[in-house]
Amino acid sequence: MEKAMFQAYGFGYEEYTRQLSKRLEVEKLREEEYQKSLDLVAELDRRFHT
Repeated sequence: MEKAMFQAYGFGYEEYTRQLSKRLEVEKLREEEYQKSLDLVAELDRRFHT
């Protein structure tokens, strides 16, 4: 998990747990990725069901 956090966000899990600003940054990025995936699914759904 430590390696994945570092590769994805540039810092480790320990730093993530200690600093609120890091947690907020990660959660914001996760939310943006989630929204993008919802948009992609909706677009594909429109293409295949029209």
